Amino acid sequence: MENSAKVRGTGIAKRSVEYLNKKITEGNAIIAITEENEWAGFCYIETWSEEKFVVNSGLIVAPKYRIMGLARSIKKEIFKLSRQKYPEAKIFGLTTGLAVMKINSELGYEPITYSEITQDEKFWDGCKSCINYEILISKNKKNCLCTAMMYDKDDKLNQKRENEENSFSI
Repeated sequence: MENSAKVRGTGIAKRSVEYLNKKITEGNAIIAITEENEWAGFCYIETWSEEKFVVNSGLIVAPKYRIMGLARSIKKEIFKLSRQKYPEAKIFGLTTGLAVMKINSELGYEPITYSEITQDEKFWDGCKSCINYEILISKNKKNCLCTAMMYDKDDKLNQKRENEENSFSI
């Protein structure tokens, strides 16, 4: 994830192998594997403020599997997992990536201000390893280079979208 962010010239909050392993063993991650058992992509869930907020984080796709729609598929699956495990939580994310913003929009997320996301200090501590952390601090955690986006389960259009998706079985 870190190398990918460096190549793209974006910031990313670094996570330890132990942290990511815990997400996987807790069932709070989506891992994309090829038929040849090769790792292709990943995303995980983190909860904040006593599970009032859920973040879908760490979306990454191996370079050779990019531009194939895999990021979209992973993001849709992690979103479904978030709604299933934490149906009352507000789902949000921070991103500098246009592709992720587009996927989030398709899922019903809308841009929001930082005041609308968790104010849990541990959440902000996770940003310390990002190259843009000084910008965040200089702006009193009110904004940064990342765009904050949130899915509002109570939004009428999102309720309609979910009802339509739940009315079909495949």
